[in-house]
Order: sequence, then structure tokens, then C-alpha cells
Amino acid sequence: MFVNLATLVLNFIPIKHLILTNLAIFAVMVKMRLFLMLSLFCSLSVLAQPAAEFRGVWIATVVNIDWPPANAGTEAQKADFIRQLDMHKRNGMNAIIMQVRPSGDAFFPSPHEPWSQWLTGVQGRAPSPFYDPLAFMIAETHKRGMEFHAWLNPYRAEFKIGQSSIASDNLIRKRPDWFVTYGTTRYFDPANKEVQQFVVNVIEDIVRRYDVDAIHMDDYFYPYPVGNTPFPDEYTYRKSGSRLSKDDWRRSNVDSIIKDINIAIKKTKPYVKFGISPFSVWRNLKDDTQGSDSKAGITNFDNLYADILLWLRKGWIDYVTPQLYREINDPLIAYEKLVEWWSAHSFGRHVYIGHGIYRAYEKNANWKDPNQLPNQIKIVRKTPGIQGSVYFSSNSFNRNPNGWNDSLRNNYYRIPAKVPDMPWLPKRP
Repeated sequence: MFVNLATLVLNFIPIKHLILTNLAIFAVMVKMRLFLMLSLFCSLSVLAQPAAEFRGVWIATVVNIDWPPANAGTEAQKADFIRQLDMHKRNGMNAIIMQVRPSGDAFFPSPHEPWSQWLTGVQGRAPSPFYDPLAFMIAETHKRGMEFHAWLNPYRAEFKIGQSSIASDNLIRKRPDWFVTYGTTRYFDPANKEVQQFVVNVIEDIVRRYDVDAIHMDDYFYPYPVGNTPFPDEYTYRKSGSRLSKDDWRRSNVDSIIKDINIAIKKTKPYVKFGISPFSVWRNLKDDTQGSDSKAGITNFDNLYADILLWLRKGWIDYVTPQLYREINDPLIAYEKLVEWWSAHSFGRHVYIGHGIYRAYEKNANWKDPNQLPNQIKIVRKTPGIQGSVYFSSNSFNRNPNGWNDSLRNNYYRIPAKVPDMPWLPKRP
């Protein structure tokens, strides 16, 4: 590669030109080597991505948060769903978690509940031209090699009393004794055994008739506290004759429906998964030696009466997706501390961390930092016992917040990954 000195002399080229030429060539070679090393490092970084990793997105339908567009007809609904699905596929996702029962209603023809008001604008009104949104969405999702998790809210029945559309055949009208009012919302009574069986029947019907990969529930069990107003179940509690404290009694009500849902799912299709997406904190360490190093004002165990650890330990659920919508080094609920805590309390089940990318549109400086999400993904990947991530929510990706679509497509999710296997479940036929 170096210039021959004799040749230069014979051609009357001065020695200083020789030195400068060789130095220039050497500098080019050094730059080339650095470039090749950097390229190799980047390639190794991409190749180091997990071969199996859950990469999901929540698509919320309540009040048309993500889908469908308000007042959209059948073809517009289909087109928008496909648009979102294709965007997530390009971003490297391999699953969607689709809300199909947001409030005692249905995004599919149900023998139990009316069509959702957020599908057609009026509860009980079928789409026109008619189609089955759930069947359509499952088919399109599977066509792209992605999993479809059907997301249901177990107890919410009327989103906002006096402002929600209520169909004539809604159970609120047929069985008013099944419901309680708390704040501005009406709920199925979690303590009512008929209610519990009804919810199980709704889920069993979905699993039997549709090719879903999982049933998914979020954090709304007993509702979040409304100020200092107690949940109105004192009469039901006394009528039950239970010797448990009211708090333990409430938890036992939720425990029983979780156990029964899992039994119904596995009896119908043993390979279908059952997952829960709870609030980020089970209990604070100050209240329980098993709790997390956090300062949450509300916890699953104490306020929502959801004993997630019991469900994991008993094997009643297959995965948990804590809604860890906080930033790294958050002073109350530090992202990195909670990731570590959930990994240590999975009891052999899968843990997928919930990321709050919607917060990129807030004024919080931590969520304006383009490195916030990449650094969260790095923490997930280096923590044993964490199998992936889920993002809330779909429409947050539309404007490529902080360039995160690009980060996922070009780096962190550049190489496709399969959904991790669950060895305790039979293979899908």
C-alpha cells in the first residue's frame, strides 16, 4: 500500500512529498479500520438482541383512545387498524393487546353484552356495513405473524353515569342488583358470585369462538379510591357472613374470579395464555417485607385488592405486565428498582414490563430525553427473568416521539424476535 521510494526518486519526486503521501495514506487506513471496528460493534450489538422477546403494544378502545377513529364507518375502521398494525410491525413488535370489552360491552357479536358505543357511537348498534371487528383484527394480526391478546376490563359497566350510551338490553337495566355506583362510574359488584360467573362466561365465549392467543386484564379490579369515599359494599360484606376482614374479603373475591377465569380458559383451549397488567407496585417495603423499595400512594394489594403475587405463585396467570410508567431514578417509584423487584417475584411466570411512552408528550424533562426509552430497554434486557416489553399506547407512536420509532426499527428491534415460549403450556395446534 505504501509508495515505492525508488520509483519516486527516479521520477524526481521530493522526499517531503513521499512523507506527506505516506502519512495521508496511513491516516486513511486508520480511519477505515476505525469505521470497520465501529460497524462490527454495531453489528454485534444488533446480533446480541434476544431471539425470543415479547414486544407488545396496547390498543385502547375506551373513549376511542387508540381505535377506532370516532364516527368512522366500517371501511375506515378497517383501514385505520391496518395502518396501526403495519406501523407496529415496522417497529419490530410481535404482539398487540387489543381492548375488546372496555365497559360491559363488546367489539364483537356477543350473546352476553351489547355492541360497544365506541364502535358505532351508540351502544347496541352493530357496525354497518356489518363485520365482526374481533375476527377481522385477529386475522390481520396473525397474517403479520403477531400474537393477538384480547384485553377485557372485568368490572367497569358504565364509564360515566348519565353520559354513557346504555342499550335497552344492557344488564344494568335487567339486573340492577348486580351493580354498584362509585364516583361517576357504575361497576359490576366484585363480591357477587353471579357476576363472577357472568364474567367467566364472557371470557369462555371469546376463547371458544375466536382464535385469540391470550386473555388480558388490566389494573381495574376494585376501583381506584375516589378521595376518602369508601367503596359501597358494606351491606354485601355483612350479608356474606365472612369472618375475614373486609380487605381480605375483597381480595378473596378477586382471587376467586382470577382462579375461575384461568380454569375456564385452560379447559376450553389449554394453550391460550392468561395475563394481568397491574399497577406498578404490589406493596411498598414499609408495609411488607416482600414489598418493593418504593413510595407508592396506592398499591395493588392494599387499594385495588389484587394480590398479584398470589396469582403468580399459584400459577393462575401465565404472565404479568406491570404498568411501570415511571422514569429511571424516579424518586417515588424508580423504574430500575421495580424492574428488579418484579424479576425477583415472577415465580417462574413471564414478566413483560409496561412502558409509558405516552409520557413523551408531557412537560416532564425526563420524558423529553431521547435516551429514556432506550435505557429502559437496556435495563429490561440485562435483568434476568424479564422476557420483554409492552408499550402504552398505540397512538403515541404516530408522531415518532423522541425518534423512538426510529430507535426501535434501526437498532433495538431491528432483528425480529419470536414470542417467548411458555413451557408449562401445551403447544398451539
